[in-house]
Amino acid sequence: MPPPNYEIGARELDVLKVLWDRGPSTVRDVLDRLHAQGRRVAYTTVLTFLVRLEQKGVATSDKSGHAYVYRAKVSRESITLGRLKAMVRDLYDGAAAPMVLQLMSTEKFTPEEIAKLQRLIDGLDSNA
Repeated sequence: MPPPNYEIGARELDVLKVLWDRGPSTVRDVLDRLHAQGRRVAYTTVLTFLVRLEQKGVATSDKSGHAYVYRAKVSRESITLGRLKAMVRDLYDGAAAPMVLQLMSTEKFTPEEIAKLQRLIDGLDSNA
């Protein structure tokens, strides 16, 4: 079954990234992390994003303590896979190879990433 394609805006994604990187967090925790990253947002804006993420089913909150504690309910990999599949569908008519070839010709890769790509390519050759 394909991963669900969650409709998550750019600012909501910034908040979700904090939950992935930091783990369970209060609104204040998320706000402080965003401020440390140079993003100037209001407390109420962060709260709104967290509530939206919870409504969309990608975050959940624990209301048992003094402050609500939010955590990601969906993995980074799940969101990434869903967005990549949508991009391949929308921009490359469902063909992944042109996207991969474009990335390989325009982006820089570390030696470790190149070795991993080579192993994946070698694995494709052995399955042919």
